[in-house]
Amino acid sequence: MQYDHILIRYGEISLKGKNRNQFVEQLKRNVKQMLRSFKGLEYIANHDRFFIKLNGENGLDVAEKLKLVFGIQSFSLAIKTESELQSIKDTALEAVKQLYKSGDTFKVSAKRADKTFPFTSDQLNYEIGRHILIHTENLTVNVHEPTIHVRVEVRQGATYIMCKDFKGAGGLPVGSSGKAMLMISGGIDSPVAGYLSMKRGLKIEAIHFFSPPYTNERAKQKVIDLIEKLTEYGGDITLHIVPFTKIQETIQKYILNNYTMTSTRRMMLKIADQLRQKRNALAIVTGESLGQVASQTLESMFTINEVTSTPILRPLIAMDKNEIIEIAKQIDTFDISNRPYEDCCTIFTPSMPKTKPKADKVKKYESYVDFELLIQEAIEQTVTVTLPDKKTLNLEKEMDELL
Repeated sequence: MQYDHILIRYGEISLKGKNRNQFVEQLKRNVKQMLRSFKGLEYIANHDRFFIKLNGENGLDVAEKLKLVFGIQSFSLAIKTESELQSIKDTALEAVKQLYKSGDTFKVSAKRADKTFPFTSDQLNYEIGRHILIHTENLTVNVHEPTIHVRVEVRQGATYIMCKDFKGAGGLPVGSSGKAMLMISGGIDSPVAGYLSMKRGLKIEAIHFFSPPYTNERAKQKVIDLIEKLTEYGGDITLHIVPFTKIQETIQKYILNNYTMTSTRRMMLKIADQLRQKRNALAIVTGESLGQVASQTLESMFTINEVTSTPILRPLIAMDKNEIIEIAKQIDTFDISNRPYEDCCTIFTPSMPKTKPKADKVKKYESYVDFELLIQEAIEQTVTVTLPDKKTLNLEKEMDELL
């Protein structure tokens, strides 16, 4: 007997009331995109459950992909059977026999969603459990911590038997909370910020500032690899690579040394905000953690933020470095971020950056140069690619032509 369905349980979506259907539809789109390589699947979603009919596809292979989809609390491989007591008992027994070994324990949790079914949930628990005990050896009941948890859902038209459960990624479906622009450097923090933003339902586009010859192709490739890793959790992601060399060189020439870092971040934020408007996004996401470096003191963030009224989302704001590293390892971005290639945030770093910069001072220094002209030039020369995509192979050529 093979599993022929997967039953998906919603997490926070279940609390969305009248808006629930919108979240369910978004989740359905995301699941279909994540599982697009499995051609035989059928999808049936309603307000409280989501079923995938396997049609011969390998359930365990599908499950590995589903584990990464935000908006799913848990899911189970399931066997569909008739809503008739003997059929339910026999199917549950066969499912247990495939899994159990001598000395294991089990429990039965029946749910009667179809109230016309003539047995209550408690009666079903008893009948199914008794049937399993009679027809197995060295298998006992443990209602608190069973080795095998037999779930039974009696629904209109069919009953589903489940013994193999998986934990979902939780959160909200990517895209259900709107779109934001992720500023990604290539370090440890910003990919984690992107991951956590997607977990809260944001569809992200990424912005990377590239400053050749001070940063090289390997630094750019590192960012591409990080974004491709994030696509495993949220589907295709658009990456904007902004040529930033002229702006950084101008900052080094005209801005007082201990204010160069502050001005650099302000120019990045101005560019990110204009790209946000062009792409119809509503917020900007950064990997900032309060007090971690000089540009992330409260005074620095206040002065840098002064260039925009757009919401700046900082998922890592209260985390320490060890907490961020733990998540980076969990989502498999840590080793990529640790590749020893400098990004534009680490070049030209002043020896004594201002930790309490004043907005009036940095604006005075910036007034000596027409930065708006340089910003518009950088935006016009920005290269955009959607990942994962074979067009990435042409990215190096495009950037070389511009620079």
